[in-house]
Amino acid sequence: MSQRNTRRTPARILTAALTLSAALMLAACSTADSDLPTIAVPGTAAADAAMEELGLGGLDARQIIDELDATPLTDRSTAFTASIRPDELVITTADQTQVSLPMPDDAFYVSFAPYESSNHDCYYHSLTTCTGEMQGADVHMTVTDDSTGEVLVDETRTTFDNGFVGVWLPRDIDATVTIEHEGKSATQDVSTRNSDDATCVTTMQLT
Repeated sequence: MSQRNTRRTPARILTAALTLSAALMLAACSTADSDLPTIAVPGTAAADAAMEELGLGGLDARQIIDELDATPLTDRSTAFTASIRPDELVITTADQTQVSLPMPDDAFYVSFAPYESSNHDCYYHSLTTCTGEMQGADVHMTVTDDSTGEVLVDETRTTFDNGFVGVWLPRDIDATVTIEHEGKSATQDVSTRNSDDATCVTTMQLT
C-alpha cells in the first residue's frame, strides 16, 4: 500500500535582520523560503578564505553535496551549515560569513527521509543538521518522469547516516517518487521546475 503526498509552497518570508541563531535555524531543515543575505561570493578573497578554512576550497556545489552526504554524522562539521536551495548551495559559517555556490544548470537535487514512526518538517535540506529516522536502511527507489513516463531511477539504495537518500534529477520536470522498504512503501510527487521547489522531503511515511 502506498500513500501520495503533496506539499504547498510556503509564503515567502522577507527578513530584515539576521542573527546567527536565526541563520542556523533557517539553514537547518528550513520550512520557509527565506533569502539569506550573501556576504561573500565564489571567487572573492573573502569567499575563498572561508571555503579553504572549512576544508571546502576548490569544490563546487555538487562535489560538496556528494561529499557531505557520504560523511558520517559524527564527522560532519559544526563550523558551518550547508543549505540546499534549487539554484544554489548556501554555506554559512559560525561568524555569519555566507557563500552562495551555484547548482548545476542541468541537475536538481532532492533529498528524501522516508520514515515509519515520526519525522520533522523540512523544505530546504540542510546537509549538516537534518536527520531522519531510517539511518543506514536499504530502500528501493523509483523515480518516473510524469510527462514522458521514463523511469529515471530504479534501484536499491542505502540511506545515508543522517537518514536521507538523495537523488540528482533533471531540471524542468514533474516526477513521481516511490520508496519501498520491507514490504512498505510511500509515493510522493516532486517538481524540479521552479526556483522555490522543495529540496527536502520528509512526508513519505512507509505503510
